[in-house]
Amino acid sequence: MPWHWKLTIISALLYVLAFNLTFFIQELFLVLPKALTPGLRPTLFHNNHGWEGEHPLASLFQGTGALAILLTGVVCALLLRRGAGRSATFRLFLIWMAFNGFFQALPQVVVGAIEPRNDVGMAMDYLRLDSSAKTVAALVALAAIPPIALWLTRLLLSLAEDPAHIASARARTWFIFHVATVPALMAILPIIPFRIPRDFVEVVMPPLVVTVIGIAWIQAGAWHVSGAKAGGGSGTGSVACPLGAVLVLLFVFQVLLRPGVPFF
Repeated sequence: MPWHWKLTIISALLYVLAFNLTFFIQELFLVLPKALTPGLRPTLFHNNHGWEGEHPLASLFQGTGALAILLTGVVCALLLRRGAGRSATFRLFLIWMAFNGFFQALPQVVVGAIEPRNDVGMAMDYLRLDSSAKTVAALVALAAIPPIALWLTRLLLSLAEDPAHIASARARTWFIFHVATVPALMAILPIIPFRIPRDFVEVVMPPLVVTVIGIAWIQAGAWHVSGAKAGGGSGTGSVACPLGAVLVLLFVFQVLLRPGVPFF
């Protein structure tokens, strides 16, 4: 299969869009429960949230963001299962939304089981989960990663327009490499402007870790997945649409959200 640079660029832009939308959903649903709680005055930022006041439920509500994006992944998965999206571009967007919903949420469960100051860790402590329960939760989250990645791999392979592009293990590996792996890695750099200013670790590590964890499983499983049917839909559209959406979202993040939006 020849390299389809247009598809690679569109995929990278859609990944940037999906990552930041998912992160925004997480922060929004960290803020909303606190906004409805007496005594808490939360503020939403482009790359974080904060609050003033105290309430016992504040620790529990630190877990609502991860729950919200996990549910986002589930909703997108259901839409894909029902065949939503006639165009390859929209299906690819839903795939990346599902990817980020799952792979931004599941690692937080693992970290929360180890680090009590993590958002999910604070919610676990509020629920009084002991070390055994935390370990089970972490193991379940880890065990869910490979099957989710293989399912997403199958969906990505279905974007092929020609059955020959995914007919062999070598062809599937190559197709995933240029439709998913390279675009996801390319997307890390343009994600950074959405997250600054903040500590370097907080700016770079989340997109890097989420991307590497998920895409490594997807690329590794590409050769093994069989039975995927090519069905590229109406094909990919113009680069202008996803590029415009990314620029609009960047404007919202850096101009509207960066000063802080109070929810009180």
